[in-house]
Amino acid sequence: MLGYRFKNFIADTKSKFDELFKIFKQLITHTSGDVEEALDWLKQLDKEYELTNKDYTLDDFIAELKKRGYLRDKNDGQGGMAITPKTEQAIRNNALEHIFGKLKKGASGNHKTKFTGKNGEETSSDLRAYEFGDSPQSIAMIDSIKQAQINNGLEDFILTENDLLVGEQEFKTQTATVLMIDISHSMILYGEDRITPAKMVAMAMAEMIKRNYSKDSLDIIVFGNDAWPIQVKDLPYLQVGPYHTNTVAGLELAMSILRKKKASNKQIFMITDGKPSCLKENGEYYMNSNGLDRRIVNKCLTLAAACKRSKIDITTFMVANDRYLQNFIDEFTEANQGKAYFTGLKGLGEMIFRDYTNKKRKKV
Repeated sequence: MLGYRFKNFIADTKSKFDELFKIFKQLITHTSGDVEEALDWLKQLDKEYELTNKDYTLDDFIAELKKRGYLRDKNDGQGGMAITPKTEQAIRNNALEHIFGKLKKGASGNHKTKFTGKNGEETSSDLRAYEFGDSPQSIAMIDSIKQAQINNGLEDFILTENDLLVGEQEFKTQTATVLMIDISHSMILYGEDRITPAKMVAMAMAEMIKRNYSKDSLDIIVFGNDAWPIQVKDLPYLQVGPYHTNTVAGLELAMSILRKKKASNKQIFMITDGKPSCLKENGEYYMNSNGLDRRIVNKCLTLAAACKRSKIDITTFMVANDRYLQNFIDEFTEANQGKAYFTGLKGLGEMIFRDYTNKKRKKV
């Protein structure tokens, strides 16, 4: 006789290597790829929380990292170790799981839009009457039978063309995104590490797009006194500098990148904690950290409006709570007709994920 059998739950036991590797991935992100510093932190944690034992020591863990291809000896003649591309991939996976949770892989690389019709790519839950030229495969048979019963009664079942219902087809669209990360000095001031969460978000986004939206593009740029693009593989090593905040340079570079994209939807995600305080004109830097300088602010607003004209949406994630800075972001968002989130670091990744995946986009 078939039935259910119950037994005591036995949790999967992780190996000592897996437990330590999870911690190591977080530490290596925090130390911007500095293996020695990450291992020093791990030693301190081991001393305090007894992470290892006599059967599996920290030296055993380091040896296994090398054996599995996560660490390599540096070739600069100065000794020490460095992480490998395999570790960089593992860090991105860790960021994705930490921020966005375990995602199921969806259809190849596209986002749904609000547009439906005959020539869409995926059937939605919306139904409409059958029209001449509709594909037989699009007929919703169960719903059509129900409709026939409603129209013609239950005794003598008749199914006519007037009873047929078809599932609407959803159009999809490609999206080109530029993620702007502020690396000015204030991103590590006041005892708060803001750059590490920004790196985690960027790595998680890159991994999510690669897995779920392969037709989309993601470019990452950083901005301080200037702005420049970086590769995904550079993210674990990203650090702040003694920089002011040249938001103008970041926006100009983002617009230049997006102009070359053929995607029907283009957007900029900007993570910043401070006011724009730097401008470069005719090869000369103009800097002012005292309050909001209208010369710099007006240039930012001009670019926000230019993005709107180019149909580039800007979403700003402001990780600071100063009221006068929020007023600037309000003004900036109004100029672009975009979005702004005033948030701390907690939940930053989830907010960006939701905005990326759930935002209604228009088919151009």
